[in-house]
Amino acid sequence: MASPSPLSSLLSLVSLSLLLLSSAAFQPSPPSASAAGSGSPPPQEPHQATLLGSILANLGFQELAMAVPALVSSASAAASSSPFTVFAPSDDSIRSCAACSPAALLREHLVPGLFSKIHLSKIAFGTKLETASPGRCLTVTSTSPRPGSNSSSPAAVKIFVDGVEVTRPDLFNDGRIVIHGLQGFVSPLSPLSCLQDHIPYPNSYSPPEIAGNIHRSAIVQLMLRDAMVRLRIRGYSILALAMRIKYAELAGLQNMTVFALDDSAIFAGGHAYVTNVRFHVVPNRLLMHADLLRLPAGTALPTLVHGQHLVVTNSGSAGAAAVGPSGSGLRINYVPIKAPDAVYNSKIVVHGIFLPFPHLYQADMAAARSAAAPPEEGIFEAAAPTRAAFGRRGACGASGASAGCSEMAPSVAPAISAFVDLDDEGL
Repeated sequence: MASPSPLSSLLSLVSLSLLLLSSAAFQPSPPSASAAGSGSPPPQEPHQATLLGSILANLGFQELAMAVPALVSSASAAASSSPFTVFAPSDDSIRSCAACSPAALLREHLVPGLFSKIHLSKIAFGTKLETASPGRCLTVTSTSPRPGSNSSSPAAVKIFVDGVEVTRPDLFNDGRIVIHGLQGFVSPLSPLSCLQDHIPYPNSYSPPEIAGNIHRSAIVQLMLRDAMVRLRIRGYSILALAMRIKYAELAGLQNMTVFALDDSAIFAGGHAYVTNVRFHVVPNRLLMHADLLRLPAGTALPTLVHGQHLVVTNSGSAGAAAVGPSGSGLRINYVPIKAPDAVYNSKIVVHGIFLPFPHLYQADMAAARSAAAPPEEGIFEAAAPTRAAFGRRGACGASGASAGCSEMAPSVAPAISAFVDLDDEGL
């Protein structure tokens, strides 16, 4: 009887380790009478928003508590479905502003991600945190410990958001919601608040000496932690673990685009993704789904694996056949997007895909790039796969009856050996 190959043994160990580490993400939720016949898990968003309203009311922030329903019904509802931090102004300060809308104030005082006072005191001076109001950012500053004070005491450092002091930090923190009390309220944020270099700071304090520009890596680190929390909630625990393992490398990037398999797809046969995560990360480019749709066929996207690129084999232009739930003909390495913009923040966007990307041969890449140039008739033609790892199986070919992957089951995932490149460094 032939002994298993070293590669198979290694992959088995990796898969088993990831299963044990991420087992908490797969605990089934207790059944309820209302969801017994629905076939879908109970939604978390209403519960999270209801919880926020109750907490704010119990802490004495009645004006903000009454504004929570408006947050849920708006486009900012997605922000309340994952961990977040609220910088809460008092009722008196809100009532003192006759032109202020409590609902608008709540959106501009709510930041995705968990930021306790200790965390806020350690981030770079002038760090901008994007709020639940799209395109609006709060600027976080802090004071250095005063001479003669106990620098180890939390009271030695004062935190400010847009120049307003956090006077009642950490009023609530359950690992999902953090609430800080403010001395006043932040004035309505400018549409340029995420881009402007001006750092709001109270006149009564002198800002610390800042050597050079603000470290942009600190913002990426915050966004990485935020993305990892959201990925675990959305069913991408394996990717969240991989990002934690490669945290030092990812934190050095300006931003990134990640293509991912969810946990169920990996355990149903997409094991190749475990050893090829870096091949699915496009460094220093934040490409939302709308940006991907604008890329012409033949566009090469660099990855974290040196010398290896992803290729837009079919563009998402209006002339291409609609494929998959995203409703476009976009394909990268012949694989359509399953869940566009599944998780994103100001520095990271994650798109769900059906299968791990195959490593294209030179003939495939040449064919894809030739599709970007119009033929003599002036008509763009889609590149057909030649030797793509699984195009020959008819699973995700560029043409034919099996053009779409939306009806594909994970059981037809390609063999692991078809995706392992000897030059790849794995996770």
